[in-house]
This record gives sequence, structure tokens and C-alpha cells, in this order.
Amino acid sequence: MLSWDKSADRSVIFKMNAELRDAQLELLSVCCATDRIRLRFSMEDVAQHGQRDILRKALGAATALHTYYTAVEEQISTSGVNAHQEETRIDERQILSAISCVAAYIREQRERYLPAAKPLDAQHHTLMEPFFSAPLLKAVRIMEMTGRRLPKPTFYEDAQALGVVNLPDITHMTSLTFEEVLVFRDRIEERSLFHALIQAVQFQILGLQRYVELFVRAFLKTQSHFNVPLEAHTFTLECKFAGDPSRPFSVEEQVWLWVNQGRY
Repeated sequence: MLSWDKSADRSVIFKMNAELRDAQLELLSVCCATDRIRLRFSMEDVAQHGQRDILRKALGAATALHTYYTAVEEQISTSGVNAHQEETRIDERQILSAISCVAAYIREQRERYLPAAKPLDAQHHTLMEPFFSAPLLKAVRIMEMTGRRLPKPTFYEDAQALGVVNLPDITHMTSLTFEEVLVFRDRIEERSLFHALIQAVQFQILGLQRYVELFVRAFLKTQSHFNVPLEAHTFTLECKFAGDPSRPFSVEEQVWLWVNQGRY
């Protein structure tokens, strides 16, 4: 069994979690595709008119996944989860303080990287034009770190002291969005650029303060940034793009839809 106490195991555990993140992204894509079917067709129509071989394969895959993840869930210590939930109760004053700290951090990072950031190049602009508005693509600025890592925010220590765990691993993230400033760890790839631009749209529509408040409250509730609606929607739209980049859609319209429906 792997252990954090063994130095040789740590890189394996990190790789495992990276692969889990990839699996979650693919599952979000599957959920998105299934939702499109569910919203357009009744279960009776799918059962009666769906191709039997396709349905059997889909049901088999879904059943296998359910069996596997249910078995994993059973291995999680219920007492440990309950203790953790008890430990991480945070009052409203602390939540407001956290929101203030995160907002200040984003402003600081924006000001730090903006002077050296560059406009989106022509190739990427053309690629992203079917999905994002011209004003947004003109406004964003790009910063490539060329392998450097962003340090963890100083407020992480205070959060961990309160019992908050699973904080986003900023040092290993492919990209980070600070309003209209997009910072990339390495060379920009199409999918990571799309991801960062979605977040720029969310900042543009919601505003910094509202974005941070929604993110912080959801994170403290779920204890996982992947389950924060802002992030979940970003990953869903990213997977939609990755699934077929030749089919354009408006990210702004999708974000406004979630805003108006109160889904963030």
C-alpha cells in the first residue's frame, strides 16, 4: 500500500492524483453528453429506439464505473470524514475574511504579471474566435512562466490551521486566471488556453468580488475545488471544446445561462 511517509511513494501518489483529475474531466464530458440526450429524449424513447449494441456498451461502462467508485467510497473512513467536517466548520466572519484574502491575492497577482503579459497571438485568436467575443480576446493578456512555479499563497497556512484541506495545488496548475491576465506554467496548449479563457469570461460577467465569494463559499462547502460550480462548469465547457473544436458555441452565453439560473 502506498504511503506519504515513503519518499519513493510520493511521486506515485502525485501521478495517481493527476490521472484521477484526468478521469474526472472525462467523466464530466460523459455527463455533459448524457445530459444532452436526457433533455431531448424521454427514457422510454431511448430504451425503445436506441441501438441495442450502443446501449449495452453504455450500460456496461456505467455499471463498471459505479461498481468501482462505490468500492472506493466504501474504503473511505466514515469517522474520518465526519471528524474532518466537524474540524473545518468556519463561521461567517472567517468566511468573509477568506473572501477578502483571495480577492486581494488575485488583484496582487494581476498587477504583478500584467506589465510583462502580452496580447493573444494571431493564431490563438483565430482558433478561439468562434467561442469567445472579440472584446474579450482583445482584452486578455498572456504570461508564460516557462517552467517556473507560482508559490503557494501566504493565506494557505492560515486556512490549513483552521482545518481546511484539499486547497488547489497552485504550484502544479497548468494555468491560472487573474481576471484578464492568464498565466501559464509552460507552453500554451489549446485546451489549457480555452480553460483559462472560460475563467476570464466568468470574471468579466460576475466581477472579481462576486466570483471570489461564489468560489470560496462553494469550496468550503464541498472541500474540493473540482466540485465548485464555477470550476465544474469550466471543465464541462472545456471538455465540450476538446470533444469537437470544429463545432462553435458561445462561452459567454453558457456562463450567462448558469448565472441567470443561479447555478453558480
